[in-house]
Amino acid sequence: MHNDLYAVVGNPISHSKSPRIHSLFASQTGEAVEYTALQAPLADFAGSVHDFFARGGKGLNVTIPFKEEAWRLADCRTERAEKAGAANTLYRDESGKLTADNTDGQGLVQDLTRNHGVTLAKARILLLGAGGAVRGVIGPLLAQHPASLTIANRTVARAEGLVQLFTPDAHGTELSACGFDQPDEPYDLVINGTSASLQGDLPPLSANVIGADTVIYDMMYSLQTTTFNQWALDQGARHVFDGLGMLVEQAAESFRVWRGVRPDTVPVIEELRND
Repeated sequence: MHNDLYAVVGNPISHSKSPRIHSLFASQTGEAVEYTALQAPLADFAGSVHDFFARGGKGLNVTIPFKEEAWRLADCRTERAEKAGAANTLYRDESGKLTADNTDGQGLVQDLTRNHGVTLAKARILLLGAGGAVRGVIGPLLAQHPASLTIANRTVARAEGLVQLFTPDAHGTELSACGFDQPDEPYDLVINGTSASLQGDLPPLSANVIGADTVIYDMMYSLQTTTFNQWALDQGARHVFDGLGMLVEQAAESFRVWRGVRPDTVPVIEELRND
């Protein structure tokens, strides 16, 4: 039986969990999928993409550092990719056009609401960072109609740029920007969208952002507690989650885009936790 070919492309890529995740999805759904990892040269991402599809490839996930380049390379983009300014999913549409999508924000929202039972409607959210990871999740978060969304970043002008970009999508949500050192009261949800905790660093954040019921979410994940989540626990946080569920949920959304079938993510997340 012929399997359709998919891959994750990045540089470096050997650490990626995506082949394992999509292998589990394929086994679960019975879809005829072969999924590999592809390391593209930093100077020739476009060549790798064109070669993959020329060989009959059906779809690509895109990871660091190529998400913005994938967005630029595409012939057309979904609405969520257009606003995100980055793409983590590529495929050819029925007419053969290279199409870019971004499933990161959907993955975050699914993990928060479905896997962790977090209510986003009317919540006061603090979002840390203003890079591509953050830009990709603002739209899906706003679609949940939180009461407020504050974007905090070391360079305030970058956060202000995102506020300006997404104000048309706010629909009643109070959208604002500030520096890391400014928030000084408890939020319902604090999301770390910086990569600082992977390097063992922390944004200079006041412990006052954490209240008795504040949910802490680090979009990064690791085998141990992330640096950011450990800091939050040290400040008395009781509800602390990392980004492994987001990784699996965004992968499931890509799988749905490609195959028209959405896998059950819960057993996959559990299996990865136990690996």
